[in-house]
Amino acid sequence: MIIGLHDADKDPYIRTGRRRQKAEFPNYALMKISAYHKSRGDTVEWWSPMLTDRFDKIYSSKVFDFTEENPYLPDWAIRGGTGYTDIPLNQELDPEIDAVFPDYSIYPACDYAIGFLTRGCPNRCRWCVVPQKEGAVRPYRAWKDIVRPDSRKLVLMDNNILSCEYGISQLESLIGSGYAIDLNQGMDARLVDDRIAGILARLTWIRFIRFSCDQIPQIEAIMNAADLLRKHGVKPYRLFVYMLVTDDLENAAFRVEQIKQLKGISIYAQPERNPRKGIMPNALQKEFAQRFVYGRCYLKESWAEYLSRHTEGRLHA
Repeated sequence: MIIGLHDADKDPYIRTGRRRQKAEFPNYALMKISAYHKSRGDTVEWWSPMLTDRFDKIYSSKVFDFTEENPYLPDWAIRGGTGYTDIPLNQELDPEIDAVFPDYSIYPACDYAIGFLTRGCPNRCRWCVVPQKEGAVRPYRAWKDIVRPDSRKLVLMDNNILSCEYGISQLESLIGSGYAIDLNQGMDARLVDDRIAGILARLTWIRFIRFSCDQIPQIEAIMNAADLLRKHGVKPYRLFVYMLVTDDLENAAFRVEQIKQLKGISIYAQPERNPRKGIMPNALQKEFAQRFVYGRCYLKESWAEYLSRHTEGRLHA
């Protein structure tokens, strides 16, 4: 069989005008699908709309709901991923596909391993699809089963690794392993105690230690985690905080003002977007995230000062 793969978020035939994620961040599902079919003797290639008739099967994976859909993708293509909002969130890979080691050869510029040690999350945050998609938190893989023989870097995509003792023990066993890691989804700072801070401090990180601060009550937890990590030798410039930006911009602005007191900390704001629930960010949410936070204006002024300055500028334009 000839198998076609379509990574919708990196589709060269679609131009959305949006700034994309790093071009070679691999699609985990497609790498597993590729490995599975190659193990069966099938030929695996990237799909092209000009060559659709060549393929016996086409798999399309879409992570982001804002990615434009390719109109040339045939109706019979097997689609998956949270980006396809007409597909149930709890769709999963077949167990025999999920069990195989990913095929990194389809993303030649990727020089790190990716994977999960745990799946699921015990929280039921209004904006998060993980509990519906993955269910309760549970062990999934051991880190020794997902690292690559040709790389000493491991990017973990666990959604709430600190809520699972198995996940914590896996992190602890990575200490001194020679692997540098990244937990790219952001950890729950409310779960950081002195023991966990000590584990995090002793790990080798690719760049940042990442947390999330989506609600005002989480500010205290971020501050506490930063204090505990500082006691173990980790300074705030090593920390990174994701922030959800709802239409309550005063709430988001307050969180930014509090968190930026940790000198050197990095903040990334993400406007709330959930087409399945009819939630789309407005222009001001986007400006808050893209210009005020990403443009680092928050370092020298408050959101109120930013608004005043830009409103005055628009009036005189």
